[in-house]
Amino acid sequence: MKVKKILVAVATFALTFSMMPEKASAQWSLGASYEIRDEEPQNGFGVRLERDILNKIPVVNLKLRGHFSYFSEDNYVGENQASYGKIENYDYGLAAVGGISLGLLSPYVGTGLGSTTTELQNPEGAFDEGSESNVFWNGFVGAEVSPIPTLKPFVEYRFQSAESFDELQNSVSTSNGRLIFGISLSF
Repeated sequence: MKVKKILVAVATFALTFSMMPEKASAQWSLGASYEIRDEEPQNGFGVRLERDILNKIPVVNLKLRGHFSYFSEDNYVGENQASYGKIENYDYGLAAVGGISLGLLSPYVGTGLGSTTTELQNPEGAFDEGSESNVFWNGFVGAEVSPIPTLKPFVEYRFQSAESFDELQNSVSTSNGRLIFGISLSF
């Protein structure tokens, strides 16, 4: 009889606990950004798509991210600013992101792999046109603020390198990172 009362109490508690509403949160996020880097072309735009994974862990946010960036610049020479070519660079990749929630602020770090392509276009014939592609790894650190749950402005610094991890110290000194400002829409 005592075991039966304990089982009824546990079952009642479990049923009551399971009926409590859970906090609903967005699982997908789509972001747009303005990006600044040291390499030519220096200014560009980016988009990213993120998906929350392992939502049951409290305070910790784990995500998978796909990103795409595009940079383009016309090159000019001479007094009358005659165009002699165009440089286009685009990259895309996948990354794992981990962060924590500290109220309205959510700092995060991540790492991933991607591919970058640089194209030289020359309508004037001053130099040979060409294209170069490289696989790269990247690491990034950033923070997003959520004053409104669905709109989250963010700032991020992303470092990328086509070098191996052993040669990281040499490639860090050449400054191949970018500063990213943007906003994400969560749904």
